[in-house]
Amino acid sequence: MHLSVFLFSWLMMSSAIAQSNGTTWAGNPQVEARIEQLLKQMTLEEKAGQMTQFSIGTPTGPGTGRSDYKEMVAAGRVGSILNMTGAAQTNAMQRIAVEQSRLHIPLIFGLDIIHGYRTSFPIPLGLAASWNPDLIERIARLAAQEGSRAGIRWTFSPMVDIARDARWGRIAEGAGEDPYLGSAIATAYVRGYQGQSLPRADSMAACAKHFAGYGAAEGGRDYNTAEIPERLLRQVYLPPFEAAAHAGVATFMSAFEALNEVPSTENAFTLKTVLRDEWNFRGLVVSDTAP
Repeated sequence: MHLSVFLFSWLMMSSAIAQSNGTTWAGNPQVEARIEQLLKQMTLEEKAGQMTQFSIGTPTGPGTGRSDYKEMVAAGRVGSILNMTGAAQTNAMQRIAVEQSRLHIPLIFGLDIIHGYRTSFPIPLGLAASWNPDLIERIARLAAQEGSRAGIRWTFSPMVDIARDARWGRIAEGAGEDPYLGSAIATAYVRGYQGQSLPRADSMAACAKHFAGYGAAEGGRDYNTAEIPERLLRQVYLPPFEAAAHAGVATFMSAFEALNEVPSTENAFTLKTVLRDEWNFRGLVVSDTAP
């Protein structure tokens, strides 16, 4: 995606850390002007840094082996941080970003909050078995309230992959096999996490994942390829993602797998034709953690 769109999304979410008045930032002329001003000042290294995320803390996937994160943040070489939790830690790192970096661009902190933050609820498949989107929305709202107090403003949830092969272990993270139920639950999660206004202090950006067709991995093997005819893709696997987009989800996550022999991270059909052109999604797309 264009860096201006990326940076807009970043500023919209990270600005929420200091905002609690319900202001809507989308299309705000002052924000747009600030983005253009920043882009003109940024070096190539700083632009790449804003599009870079590092995992600090309990790792999701392989670690980096680095220990110089504070120095990298101060140099403007990090845009977001994954797996750092606790208000004391996130506040300390945020101070480095806004006080010591050259352009003072705030960080955004993300975490896999999939069935509660401090208060734990059943796994997503168990929640889906309740057939109660209103309950799931309330659970997501509580998770957002608890997580945001610790500085987490981005959750990598909901996982809305339709899965019909019980051999695939990640079926536990989604809503099962039905596109209608999956769409209703996707909408509930987005509304719960993001609340009435994303910039509110008790809201966090949701992320619809894994786009798209990840639940159809061949042989039930994780990270595997998927072959899905377009009719089946549109009728079964895309509806929950479309529902999340219509609900105003802030971000999407591209999938690991190659869909019809094209890696999902560079699939023009799903990422541009469907997501941008057909659904008019203008938010941020993040890649998954490298396996």
